[in-house]
Amino acid sequence: MKILVSGFDPFGGEKINPAIESVKLLPDEIKGAKIIKLEIPTVARKSLKKLEEVIEIEKPDVVINVGQAGGRTDITVERVGINMDDFRIKDNEGNQPIDEKIAEDGPDAYLVTIPIKAMVQKMIKNKIPASVSNTAGTFVCNHVCYGMAHLASTKYPNMRTGFIHIPFLPEQVVDKRNMPSMPLEMIAKGLECAIEAIVENKEDIKVEGGATH
Repeated sequence: MKILVSGFDPFGGEKINPAIESVKLLPDEIKGAKIIKLEIPTVARKSLKKLEEVIEIEKPDVVINVGQAGGRTDITVERVGINMDDFRIKDNEGNQPIDEKIAEDGPDAYLVTIPIKAMVQKMIKNKIPASVSNTAGTFVCNHVCYGMAHLASTKYPNMRTGFIHIPFLPEQVVDKRNMPSMPLEMIAKGLECAIEAIVENKEDIKVEGGATH
């Protein structure tokens, strides 16, 4: 098995992005699966283009994208990507699409095809805070979550895709009062556990993981 794992570069005025930093710490092989690591730009369209270029060469079985979600308290595995760009802030090249479709010919949403609940349970069993998330936002993270699902649906039907959001690092919240964070090593361990669950589970497990709001 071959798994492509991407992380974004810093954005929003931050000097570091725990997404790419945690991806860099992943081993080159997890449970027999080859891990391909990739940094992608926090830029609409360009992020998808870079991913597709690598996918065409590597032909991965699974694509996992990792992004920073400042304010979240745990590692969150996304359930769905929606066909909508509505950027609250500009991306790293000044783009700020408002109410624009990511794929004109695509459905309104895609459910991810990775075993989200098995991934969450694996992290929790290893004492890493984790949960299922039902919104990836409407910025570049959702752009990539949806874009990769659309690419799989239209070009690589056997490729599974998904998205993981992670909290700030402790050094990012020194000047942000009451903002949660997580150490980089714990984030990287969480990602490793999540990937182990992907290798171990072709189908997801059926356990409670919903939300009331």
